[in-house]
Parts: sequence; C-alpha cells; structure tokens
Amino acid sequence: MRKIVFALMAMSLMTVNFVNAQDSETKNESKSNEFKRWQVRLRAVGVAPDESAKIGIIGGDVAISNALIPELDFTYFFTEHFATELILGTAKHDVKAVNTAAGDVDLGSVWLLPPTLTAQYHFYTSDQKVFKPYIGAGVNYTLFYNVKSGDVADVKYDNALGYAAQVGFDLMLDDTFFINVDAKRLFLSTDVTVDASNLAPGLSIPATVDIDPWLFGVGVGMKF
Repeated sequence: MRKIVFALMAMSLMTVNFVNAQDSETKNESKSNEFKRWQVRLRAVGVAPDESAKIGIIGGDVAISNALIPELDFTYFFTEHFATELILGTAKHDVKAVNTAAGDVDLGSVWLLPPTLTAQYHFYTSDQKVFKPYIGAGVNYTLFYNVKSGDVADVKYDNALGYAAQVGFDLMLDDTFFINVDAKRLFLSTDVTVDASNLAPGLSIPATVDIDPWLFGVGVGMKF
C-alpha cells in the first residue's frame, strides 16, 4: 500500500510539474506573439523621376526636376508578418520639353499628390529586437494640381492610376520608437496636352509622359 501511495504521489507531482511547464510555455508564447498593430512614420523623402515622353508634332523628350518632401504614412499589421501601409505626400516639379523641333520649351510646374497603398511582408520574428526588414507592392492614384504653364498657354495632365514597389527596414530604438529607411518605385504614366497656341496659332501638342519616380526616405516612427 505504501508503495502505491508513493507512486500516486510521484505521478501527481509529475502531473503538476507538467501542467505548470505547459502553462508557463503557453504564457511565454502568448507574450512573444503580442505585437502592436499600428505604426506611424514621418519621413524626409527625395523624389527622383525617371522620366521619358512621347511628344507629338514637335518630338523631343521631357525633363522633370527632383524634389525633397515630407511624407506621412500609416501601417496596420494583420499579423506579425503581413501589413498594409498608406503613404501620403505631395511634391512640386518643374517640367520642360527638351530637344524638340522648337528647342527646349518651359512647361512650368505641377504638383503631384500620389496617395499610395501597399501590401507588405515583414521578415522579422518576435525575437528580432532591432533590425526589421520588409518588402511591399501596391497601387497609387496620382492627382495633378496647381499647374503653372510656363512658356505655353496651358498644360493639362490627366490623373492616373499606377503601381508601386518598396523595400525598407526599421531599426528599433525601444519597443515603441524606431528609425526607418525606405525606398519605393512608382510606375506612373500620364497623358499631357500642351496648348501652345501662343507660340503658333492653333498648335496643340499631345504627349504621353512616363514619370516613374524613385522615392528614397529616412525618418522616425512610433508603434502603438
């Protein structure tokens, strides 16, 4: 009987230890799986168009200036690895038609507002505390506004739907704040109509312009 009692006590202790170990493991796993679903970043972004154009009647190409802008973005994490990011920023660019039959023509300036939504995959896991890389792809819809026409009478840009790709990483300073480095490429084409009737009566010049800007950003962010 004594042996049976000791055996039962030993089995009870083993069972208690096993349950406690499982409970501890579950709590640790739950803790490691906790993550903050939202983050916001403020970045300084250099915008470098990789432009080209097909210009009717007078031929030539297009030159679009670079820009340095502030950018704000919001990210929501569905899981630890999958997220979506909304990117907001606007930039002013000077535009010229170059090497045309009429020489170089100043087409003034235009502001671009390309809100961009990307789906992201984040490679890191919970045990990676500092370096957190990611890639993304998505769409943007670019609005052209506040157009200044330069040497010609008028320039019209069609708003356009485009695509986006990105790669970047976060460097965590603590559990909340981090530094971000990000590079994006927007694939953007727009139809442009140039009213050059002030240069030649009745002259209207159609063009298709590929802007395809690179966006290189550095900034700070916060998780919440």
